[in-house]
Amino acid sequence: MDGQSKRFGAHLGEVYAQLPFEPVRGEGVYLYDQKGRRVLDLYGGHAVALLGYGHAALTSVIARQAKEMVFQSNAVPLRVRDEAADKLIEFAGAGLKRVFFVNSGAEANENALRIALKVTGRTKIVALEHGFHGRTAAAAAVSFGSSKGWYGFPRLPFDVVFVARDDPAALAKAVDASTAAVIIEPVQGLAGAYDISREYLAVAASACERAGALLILDEVQTGMGRLGEPFGANLYGIAPHLLTTAKGLAGGFPAGAVLMRAEIAHDFKVGALGTTFGGGPIACAAMCVVIDTIRRDNLLARVRDVSAYVRERCAVGPVTGFQGAGFLLGLRTRVPAVKVRDALLARDILTGTSADPHVLRLLPPLVLERRHIDDLVNALGEINATLQ
Repeated sequence: MDGQSKRFGAHLGEVYAQLPFEPVRGEGVYLYDQKGRRVLDLYGGHAVALLGYGHAALTSVIARQAKEMVFQSNAVPLRVRDEAADKLIEFAGAGLKRVFFVNSGAEANENALRIALKVTGRTKIVALEHGFHGRTAAAAAVSFGSSKGWYGFPRLPFDVVFVARDDPAALAKAVDASTAAVIIEPVQGLAGAYDISREYLAVAASACERAGALLILDEVQTGMGRLGEPFGANLYGIAPHLLTTAKGLAGGFPAGAVLMRAEIAHDFKVGALGTTFGGGPIACAAMCVVIDTIRRDNLLARVRDVSAYVRERCAVGPVTGFQGAGFLLGLRTRVPAVKVRDALLARDILTGTSADPHVLRLLPPLVLERRHIDDLVNALGEINATLQ
């Protein structure tokens, strides 16, 4: 080593802003660093750690499945894949009948958009201002602001019209005979847990039915119980044509899925869609445990209860209001949210920021309890004087 120590992370692309805390293990809703510092995780790795850390059933099934068979592709049938599909469709409801497994949220949205364009034979997608759907070509094309910022591709793969997220009339006008689909996050995650109104979603559904377009609900972040219901579709009483999910789907193991109505799946034959790793045995075994645990431990009710407790108790210190739903919450702050985040981390609580500079984002594991919120309340009160 020529007497010099190798710099840690010297070969990683430096494309992420990273916090001054390096976790080495987790337990429940806590993360620990090498020196034993314990940090309450209210961010869940971008909403991925759905059951927290070290969950006995989840870690056990991942280890068992890895020992039996780490991987096989979709070229062969797998009982665990069928089981995961059955459980996911039953869990979701909302008129969805078929599943296409993938690896990530961006891949799920990419395929949902492809399906919509193929099924309708149309060329236009309607998306919402401030929405985010991923960084692959099609998913990024419907992410607001990407074409003027980080998009990177020389042209868009289809026509995109962005409409205001609080103007149902503008949405209805934008959906016409050239529209293949409307894509919406029921709660916009990166935008600061901005909840789309029930009226707006109802207008989107009726506009799509009228024009023969498809409604895609992007539930990559809102799904799998995060809003206190299986999906935002259930919470808002919407029956989408396509629904995408990922993030916490397999509790931390990479997994994504496109759920669709039976009549849409009927149009796709062998070879119409494809993926190498999607629907792998470890991911599917993990999905089964996640769904079973949500049901067995009544986690949907817990999310609703603890979320209400946040709104009841956390309007203290720098917090002036709330937005979002369930465990996708935005805490509005009178000072820049990044300052609140940093002050909380100094007091061993991990939170996130968002595209809105005055919204602190909470995406905790579904196993969070009221007593953990009490710790947040105390910390918010303590840091108030430092943020004047």
